[in-house]
Amino acid sequence: MNYGKAAAGVLAQIGGKENLVSAAHCATRLRLVIADNSKCSKKALEDVEGVKGVFEASGQLQIIFGTGVVNKVYDEFIAQAGVQAASKEDVKAAAAQKGNPLQRFVKTLGDIFVPIIPAIVASGFLMGIMESLNFLINNGYLNLSNESTLFVLANLFSNTAYVFLPVLIGFSGAKVFGGNPFLGAVIGMIMVHPNLQNAWTMSGGVENYLDVFGLWQVPMVGYQGHVISVIIAVFVMAKIETWLHKRVPAMLDLFITPLVSVFVTGFLTLTIIGPVFNVVETGIISGIQALISLPFGIGSLVMGALYAPTVVTGIHHMYTIIDLGQLQEFGYTYWLPLASAANIAQGAAALAVALKTRNGKLKSMALPSSLSAFMGITEPAIFGVNMRFFRPFVCACIGGGCGAMFASITGLGATGTGVTGIFGILLCLNAPVKYILMFLISAGVAFVLTWLFGYKDTEPETANGAPEPQTQPEIKAAESKAAPQTGDITVASPLTGKAVSLADTGDETFAAEVLGRGFAVDPAEGRAVAPCAGTVSTLMGHAVGLECDNGLELLIHIGIDTVQLNGQHYTPHVQEGQHVNAGDLLMEFDIPAIRKAGYRTVTPVIVTNSEEYADVTGNLGDIRAMDCLMTVKR
Repeated sequence: MNYGKAAAGVLAQIGGKENLVSAAHCATRLRLVIADNSKCSKKALEDVEGVKGVFEASGQLQIIFGTGVVNKVYDEFIAQAGVQAASKEDVKAAAAQKGNPLQRFVKTLGDIFVPIIPAIVASGFLMGIMESLNFLINNGYLNLSNESTLFVLANLFSNTAYVFLPVLIGFSGAKVFGGNPFLGAVIGMIMVHPNLQNAWTMSGGVENYLDVFGLWQVPMVGYQGHVISVIIAVFVMAKIETWLHKRVPAMLDLFITPLVSVFVTGFLTLTIIGPVFNVVETGIISGIQALISLPFGIGSLVMGALYAPTVVTGIHHMYTIIDLGQLQEFGYTYWLPLASAANIAQGAAALAVALKTRNGKLKSMALPSSLSAFMGITEPAIFGVNMRFFRPFVCACIGGGCGAMFASITGLGATGTGVTGIFGILLCLNAPVKYILMFLISAGVAFVLTWLFGYKDTEPETANGAPEPQTQPEIKAAESKAAPQTGDITVASPLTGKAVSLADTGDETFAAEVLGRGFAVDPAEGRAVAPCAGTVSTLMGHAVGLECDNGLELLIHIGIDTVQLNGQHYTPHVQEGQHVNAGDLLMEFDIPAIRKAGYRTVTPVIVTNSEEYADVTGNLGDIRAMDCLMTVKR
């Protein structure tokens, strides 16, 4: 391809170099920050030579070219734009500054809550299981003593994350705000200290009050399950700590700064911040509950329909506050089923497109995207399929609203947050039939509307998804460059671990198979070897591209979004242009360090030229390096 022409096409469609703020690239895509989004034409960008997909994430415009191509396009791009090459951190910082105050606020909430969601999910699942067990035991369906060891321990574990939620938020929030995370955890501990009356066990009202200098009284009640007051408290602590670090002499800083930061913040939290923002949080939760409790589920219909558009804008990160606040107030969150209905509907709309289209490329993108949405990861379906044609997106919004209305009318509530789609039923074990009906309503309405009105297949493809036949000279020219057309190709696993589908990577680009078909490995060992003989075409610290001798082009992308690490915790053992044999060591990487930095190590192994082959099938489950990971069929 003409890399200069591709770069010029990108530059023109983003509004020219004067609209460019910053530019970097990873192993597969350009990562741009542009000043004015209205000057950018995404549709025209998708038509630029070599572009495989375009989407926005975290304030960045990401243009997918694929391994071995993106670096060459990038070199041409920065030369034509007249800018210096930027690091991924530079682009990330520029993207963060570009957002408006609401966007920055929402991003901050996401940065705080995303790391602690696994803990919240685990407790939510256990709470649902325990509630179901209690129902079965109390009604004589299960002969199990609630005094047994496992029952007692499981009951103890089930709500731990919610009881000590301020500690988790304090630790995570302090990291985001630039404070000491352990001091942030201490602020959270103060807010649930045993000397405070437990907010969840009060029956006779507040027993103790604190007299503040004779001016006012505050209830000595803990903040179990509260969110907003903890975030504000940790924000104040981080600001105090930062201010002191700049002014206290170094020899005294270790003693004075933590002492003053914790004491002042703790005092302000229990006397002002906690009482004030407790009222604010209660008002917000009550208002949301009143909205979704409107007669005939009208409020939930509207919110279920609008949920997906808020995902597009990123506002959905705020909803964790609603879930946690409702769990604190009612013991259930009635908001999560609305989100689940909306996500399921997006998956059903993408499924309708996948089944209706004759375009092989679109079908290969839409089908896994729909399955991903049914699992609760909607970005591939929303950005890769439904928003692309828009009408499927609208049909899905209607389906989500109908499912949400049913959930509201039947009083469907969840015992936790963080999981939607198929597995969301584990948070609704108190009412599994209601959840299944909600699922069917959301999916059914979205699928039928999309099939009838949402998508019209106009692609110039044959019924089996293959391109229209070429002329004889074109076929011969293609065959002259292709690998032999007989026999399947076996691709070995470059890693030891557990093989999973691309939908399980949690990355919309890989899940939608934009870069090609393949599978992923969740590694158990920090060693990646060459799955076949070939030449190293790309080496990006966290990713290796191979041009295999058998004609395959492979991308081994170690971790999700690990481009942000800039090669830290990775040790390459090859160079670009080097020829390797099957089994040769490509790279070593530190799994604990990468995970501690907040990144998943699941590794997609992509056949980037899979469009040249009939199918790619894989072997899921435990796997050793050099065992068969997938088979590429000609």
